[in-house]
Amino acid sequence: MRVLTTTTLVVTIALLTGCGESTGDRALSGGAIGAGVGAVTGAVVGGSPGTGAVIGGAVGAAAGGLTKKKDVDLGKPVWR
Repeated sequence: MRVLTTTTLVVTIALLTGCGESTGDRALSGGAIGAGVGAVTGAVVGGSPGTGAVIGGAVGAAAGGLTKKKDVDLGKPVWR
């Protein structure tokens, strides 16, 4: 169960961190998506949703910040 959950988390973050046109946009959206996925994952596996959110947010923000616009471009972020 944990391997499936971890794999799902990593794939989801990798696919969705490209939201945004700038590095900051992608880091922000990646962090938000990662925090949400991390909180749900933490709750599902019996851990702390808060800890999951912190870890997921950090991983998502890092992944979003490291991607380039051409890697994954899902368009203009909703906050722009």
